This record gives sequence, structure tokens and C-alpha cells, in this order.
Amino acid sequence: MTPPIEIEPSELRVTFVRSSGPGGQNVNKVSTRAVVSFNVDESRSLTERQRKLIRRNLTGRISHTGLLRVSCQRHRTQLANREEAVARLIDLLSIAATPPRPRKRTRVPAQAKAARLADKRHRSRVKELRSRAGRE
Repeated sequence: MTPPIEIEPSELRVTFVRSSGPGGQNVNKVSTRAVVSFNVDESRSLTERQRKLIRRNLTGRISHTGLLRVSCQRHRTQLANREEAVARLIDLLSIAATPPRPRKRTRVPAQAKAARLADKRHRSRVKELRSRAGRE
């Protein structure tokens, strides 16, 4: 279990652009879609281990410059979209920074191993009987 990620607001860059889709009179006038940018590589809020895990788990979402972008256009106001985009970013980083659970080694039960070998012997015998040598 990792502690929740806390990011300083100064590390986030928020821009607003026009939303897509229907919007009536406001669609061409108001920029309500919030785009939150966060630089993973230069963040002081992340530890080196968290940074490596995030880089590995979010490879497709992080640009070559280390920038992670999250946007939201669900709401009609900039404030609501900004809050949701920041919440999504925090959730995304928290999930990505969680280290994978170590794998537990397991053993094949003796009964399963014996059943597999018995089945192999049976198949071998069936194929042997199909051959010319088995008909004699």
C-alpha cells in the first residue's frame, strides 16, 4: 500500500479550450474544456520510485518531454471541469504509482501431475495402436 500522492498546485498547468459537441449558443464562444498538464520528470512531489512506476505504467499517455495531460469537458463551467480533471489526474497517478504485488510461487499438485502423465500414456497407446506396428 502506497501513501496517496499529493501534488503541489504550482506543478499543475491548467488551460481552457473550446469543448466539442453540441452546446447551443455557448459552443462557439465559451472555452470550458479544462486541460491539466503535469510534468512527471520535473515534479518535486514524486519520489524517484513513484516516477519510475508512473513512467512505466503510463508510457502511452506521457509525451517524450515527460508531460502528462488530462482533460475534462463534461460540465458547463470551467471550475467544475478543472476540478474533475485534477481529480482524474490524481487518481491516474495514484493507480500508476502503486507497485505490483509480488507473485506467489505455486506448485502443481501431485494428483494433477499423475493425471497428466496417465493421460499422456493413454494417448500414446491409442496412437501406437493406430500405427501399422500396433496392428500386428
